[in-house]
Amino acid sequence: MGVLENKARARLFYKYLSKVYDEVNAFIWTEEMRTEAIEMAGIEPGDKVLDVGCGTGFATEGLLEVTENVHGLDQSAHQLEKAYAKFGTRGPVRFYRGDAERLPFADDTFDAVWSSGSIEYWPNPVAALRETRRVVKPGGPVLIVGPNNPQTSLFQKLADAMMLFYGEEEADRMFREAGFEEFEHRLMGPAHKPDIAITTLARVPVEAERPEPAAP
Repeated sequence: MGVLENKARARLFYKYLSKVYDEVNAFIWTEEMRTEAIEMAGIEPGDKVLDVGCGTGFATEGLLEVTENVHGLDQSAHQLEKAYAKFGTRGPVRFYRGDAERLPFADDTFDAVWSSGSIEYWPNPVAALRETRRVVKPGGPVLIVGPNNPQTSLFQKLADAMMLFYGEEEADRMFREAGFEEFEHRLMGPAHKPDIAITTLARVPVEAERPEPAAP
């Protein structure tokens, strides 16, 4: 497990990163990438969408351009403070402080789940992916954006010491173990690093046993 795949350390990390998150994020996760991923997910007007690990609301802003029914969840109070500053506490988005591995929602609550820049901090990604499958209606999309494996073994070791980095083979394993049967991966990134992110679009099985909610 990487240093930041620990919830307490991740919260401390984001306490300080939240101050400059939007400026740093612009070099890694661009508006063009966000638009491409939203189009890939096929989210439609009126869809009820959950943004897991919403952070300061960068992806949330893009989702609001497609549907007005957006909900954001994050474990970091400091990141959520930045999101509230953008959208207001009574604005168009309802925010929740919570854990991706124990989503505080009933089965089949959402038409889609989106998560970008969050899976790399989940101590148990498979458990969190099961939760996304549980809260999305059968046939609905789950779109996850995570960091692609570095190209060199040295950088791979350094990256793995910090957080989760993974390629298509590992993504296949995680999504299969979480109960997804239909999914596809796409590499994307800014011009200076076009394969920095791995984006996975999965579909919740239409006829499958629903996973039990995670224990509190």
